[in-house]
Amino acid sequence: MKTIYPLLFLILLAMSCKTPEARQPKDVKSGSFIKESAERNKKLNEREQKRIEAIMAQNPEYDYVASANGFWYYYHTKVEIDTITASFGDIVNFDYDVKDLNGNVIYTKEELGTQNYAMDQEEIFQGLREGLKLMKPTESVTFLFPSQKAYGYYGDNNRIGTNIPLMCKVTVNTIKQNQ
Repeated sequence: MKTIYPLLFLILLAMSCKTPEARQPKDVKSGSFIKESAERNKKLNEREQKRIEAIMAQNPEYDYVASANGFWYYYHTKVEIDTITASFGDIVNFDYDVKDLNGNVIYTKEELGTQNYAMDQEEIFQGLREGLKLMKPTESVTFLFPSQKAYGYYGDNNRIGTNIPLMCKVTVNTIKQNQ
């Protein structure tokens, strides 16, 4: 008996030290949803790219510039001298309107009013934020934004629907540098 208890104790100790095995998932996902979503987005991007290229071809009087950020623009008023552009924290005072690529007005500049935007510190759609960084005071530019640079899949929950590319005419009035 004296040897049985220690032996039983050792066996019980060895069995209780076994770590539990991880449960295996019931369903194994193949990743096909991600692949399908990526393929849909590629096709959407190609369609929007072709549409924007067609607009540029129909308007050869404008000198379109392709930005490094994936949108296109042309100047109505361009400032040639060296002056400031907006950087983090600067206050940009600007006016803009929003249209779809067919030229249908979504928001007029009167509806939107003059905006004061603290660069990279407030919510504004990505394309407009990147476009404002390219502009100098008193410049006026029309931007062509693919939907992923505009409001994307969600829209603005008002007049801009899902995956709508936008055309915005923007005029920067002033840039107040953050000291």
